[in-house]
Amino acid sequence: MTDRTIPNAAALSGWRKSSHSSGDGGTCVEVLDDHPAGVPVRDSKTPHGPALLFPIDAWSSFVTAVKTDN
Repeated sequence: MTDRTIPNAAALSGWRKSSHSSGDGGTCVEVLDDHPAGVPVRDSKTPHGPALLFPIDAWSSFVTAVKTDN
């Protein structure tokens, strides 16, 4: 089984906050574009914590479903 986490997400640069994250600092999801192994996603409140690594096709399906369900 392939590991789908990045133990120290702060080791990567270029994170951007999701446009659907709240502005009050309570719910902040960040993603990293153009990572060669997939799409890393982390909680901005714990930048040195782990990030989940989603396969590109799974992330694309998720984003499409979220946009369709709005």
